[in-house]
Amino acid sequence: MIETIGVILAGGLARRMGGGDKCFRPLLGRPILDWIVERAVPQITFMIISANGDASRFQDYALPVVADPVEGFQGPLAGILAAMDWGASQHPHIKWIVSFPADAPFVPPDLVGRYLDAAKMQGADLAFAHSAGRSHPVCGLWSTSLAVDLRHALIEEKIRKIDQWTARHRLVEVAFETEPYDPFFNINKTDDLKRAEEIAYLVTASS
Repeated sequence: MIETIGVILAGGLARRMGGGDKCFRPLLGRPILDWIVERAVPQITFMIISANGDASRFQDYALPVVADPVEGFQGPLAGILAAMDWGASQHPHIKWIVSFPADAPFVPPDLVGRYLDAAKMQGADLAFAHSAGRSHPVCGLWSTSLAVDLRHALIEEKIRKIDQWTARHRLVEVAFETEPYDPFFNINKTDDLKRAEEIAYLVTASS
């Protein structure tokens, strides 16, 4: 079995939802983060949370909380680098990081396995999901061998956009079906919670 480190990217500012940690917003009576942990943890070897500020707000999850290694809320790439740094210090033999956005509660249960298979077949350093005509780079597979280049891109080149950096490296996209729902539906706005509840009922009914 290929070991992986999972990271839930919870470092966003949630401006479109009035600020705060949107992963704590309720979805059918449970925090969004509960749904993510439930679906993601069984797929990986070790899980951490990438978040800035007071780590104690995640104490109920008993997971390591890692802050960005660069200041100023620099986006998902900073959270990926934080996970790579944590992995290098805690489990240096692990070669893959898997990122999960903190606002996408329905990621597929076979996500990591499909990513690893695709990366092996294509000789890729990165794997992203693709559904409904869109790529989902925040939900990705990242080789830890890219840590030095990522640090340079963030600190020296001031790169913030994921696709600007990933264009340098070998990337494979993995297609996922969107029926009966798009598993990468993410909750960006308060209005998205209604659709998320509809999907959550489907998920609950099928489990």
